[in-house]
Amino acid sequence: MYVCLCKNVTDHRIRQAVEDGARSWREVQQVTGCGTQCGKCACTGKDITREAIRAELNAAAEGLAYAV
Repeated sequence: MYVCLCKNVTDHRIRQAVEDGARSWREVQQVTGCGTQCGKCACTGKDITREAIRAELNAAAEGLAYAV
């Protein structure tokens, strides 16, 4: 779905930015431009960013866990 109409940013693009290494809303904004024009999408963009970062960190942690 489109999150930012001003910059044509989708939720997929935000998640891709996090997969590519963005670890904060500010970094996602720099990569995508989301929330930098009118700002109406900022809350939704932040929520998607938080979810994506949480998922990315959990996936990284799963790779470290092993049975003893």
